[in-house]
Amino acid sequence: MKKSPKKLCRELCRELCRFCCAQSRKAIIVLLLSLLVMPLRAQQNDSPELTAKASQAIDKGLKHLLDTQRADGSWASGEDGERAVAITSLALMSFMARAEFPGSGPNGAALDRAKVWLLKKAKESPDGYMGSTMYEHGLATLALTEIWGMTRDKKDDDAIQKAIEAAVNVILRSQNGGGGWRYQPSADGGQDTSVTVMVFIALASARQAGIVVPNETIAKVVKYFESATSQNTGGFNYVPTGVQKNDSIACTGGGAYAAQLAGARGSEMVLSALRFLKERSPGIINNNVGEYYYCHYYAVQAMVQAGDKEYAEWYPLIRDALIKRQGPNGSWTGKTTGKIASYETPMAIIILATPHRYIPIYQR
Repeated sequence: MKKSPKKLCRELCRELCRFCCAQSRKAIIVLLLSLLVMPLRAQQNDSPELTAKASQAIDKGLKHLLDTQRADGSWASGEDGERAVAITSLALMSFMARAEFPGSGPNGAALDRAKVWLLKKAKESPDGYMGSTMYEHGLATLALTEIWGMTRDKKDDDAIQKAIEAAVNVILRSQNGGGGWRYQPSADGGQDTSVTVMVFIALASARQAGIVVPNETIAKVVKYFESATSQNTGGFNYVPTGVQKNDSIACTGGGAYAAQLAGARGSEMVLSALRFLKERSPGIINNNVGEYYYCHYYAVQAMVQAGDKEYAEWYPLIRDALIKRQGPNGSWTGKTTGKIASYETPMAIIILATPHRYIPIYQR
């Protein structure tokens, strides 16, 4: 079977990581990922890249994350470790979005502590379920999948693979009969678009990395998104009803991106969702909407998948809006004292770093 460029890149990085020193490994990883996206960049002569202000905002945001990392390597939204699995996973990916990985580079030690903490959580789970909700489980699965192959030695690599396989099994057995997922890992626990998006994107990342995800699972997800589409507006419902009053801007951005990854890229369902978002721009970018950072974390990736024109029109708007929203301490909407972090900060960094395309799941 012919392997995709993304899978080949992952495999090359995995092997090189095992034999190269830390600094050389980082350089090789960056080179390989740059080569992977070079054909895309060559076709994007008019596409926006990072501005100096955006790079500075990313640097400030990452410094804030380093300042708020807990002694055990995690990040959390409260002193008692609230949302630690989710925020640690997002924080790891925010550094990877700038080609920084556990064990290499100036922040390699901090990222390695985060990786060790996340793997510890995976090992502590008897069935592979990480966190307290499927939101957290999906983010942890995604972070581990994107780290896989970027670690210092084979033992880490094998431990991550084991954790991913167990995590994916949790997701597969928890899919609802209608094709979606809900807050808890139960096949009869209901379904909603928000959780379904987060969980499925983790599955898509795992599949890109070589983990088996049945075609039947993906087909059921597409049917779920079809059932969640508003017949009047083309937006996605939070809970499938097909009527406009249940439209959600955040779920429309996430649903469009997930449906694209599920193979429905050129479908009317996806195209209508993209129109739904663009018709509401720049209002939904400049003003507060429900779950603002969650919404745009996915919406910008949907525009990347949609093509050069959509991305070139969308990214500068959200880039400039996020720069204005950043707090003096480098965070986005998080608390400003103590070892307290927020999911908004790493999400904002990942959005700003979109032009890098270093994380495979965010490549077109």
